Amino acid sequence: MDRRSFLIGLTYLAALASTRLAAQGGYPERPIHVIVPFTPGGSTDILARAVGQSLSDVWHQPVIVENKPGAGGAIGAEAAAKASADGYTLFMGHIGTLAINPTLYPGLRYNPMTDFTPVALVAKVPNVLVVHPDVKARTVGELIALAKAKPGMLNYSSGGAGSAAHLAMEYFKLLTGTDIAHIPYKGAAPAVTDLIGGQVSMTMTGLPPLLAHIRSGRLRALGIASNARLAQLPEIPTIAEAGVAGFEATQWYGIVAPARTPAGIVERLAAQIQRSLSLPELRQRLEAEGAQPSSLGPAQFRQLIKDETERWAKVIRAAHVKV
Repeated sequence: MDRRSFLIGLTYLAALASTRLAAQGGYPERPIHVIVPFTPGGSTDILARAVGQSLSDVWHQPVIVENKPGAGGAIGAEAAAKASADGYTLFMGHIGTLAINPTLYPGLRYNPMTDFTPVALVAKVPNVLVVHPDVKARTVGELIALAKAKPGMLNYSSGGAGSAAHLAMEYFKLLTGTDIAHIPYKGAAPAVTDLIGGQVSMTMTGLPPLLAHIRSGRLRALGIASNARLAQLPEIPTIAEAGVAGFEATQWYGIVAPARTPAGIVERLAAQIQRSLSLPELRQRLEAEGAQPSSLGPAQFRQLIKDETERWAKVIRAAHVKV
């Protein structure tokens, strides 16, 4: 390398460092908006508000959650992808919007791998299979037998066509050979509300919007869709334990920013989110809701998105899932 090239390289590195420091120095100087692509009350909304409050407490700037539901989360995701890449608009993404939608929606108007910069994985939330108390099944095995005896007569709610709950149930149907009708809603909260009211038979979604209703007896939990039982419901077996070998459908949630958000801002956000998730009060709050705090940084979170996109693409094709 000649002297001129060396000096140009030093100048570039100095400018890059200066940009990162400038981006970090005054950030945040005004309210931060976090777009949630579902209605209030679901797992995505609950986690976004918990993390947002922790950031607000540290940075003394409001963190405002904006709910933009519709199209399996695609409406909110597209809005976030098109937002200014300045660190003041973030997106609470999850397995559906970041890993399932690219295969499920051929005309998707955003690309999770190129339109977003991963910041931090926030939590993993095992799905729970729950039924209305009137459903005459107290175990996963009994539910499978009932569904096979009455093909198409039982139904399940989800947070929308293409949502994580939709894919989890379609995966369950694929492995069990059952015929259970899908009733999509605009978010997990109304899907759970109608289940409690008896308008639908069952759902399989994240624990946060279900836990209180399971404990009150308004819903009956049959199985946990993860590799291990939950501390909050230790008496409920995993679906794999209950006889559906290999079944696992865990939702995950994380903060992403629009692509081209300055690296300094991404680094500062990631570091603060990881620090917040290590605090006992936030961990206890998330765990009380049924979430398992995680702290993957930008690079590891990007790899998770890639791996999960490939995994669920196989399920979507095998189960012939359409929206």
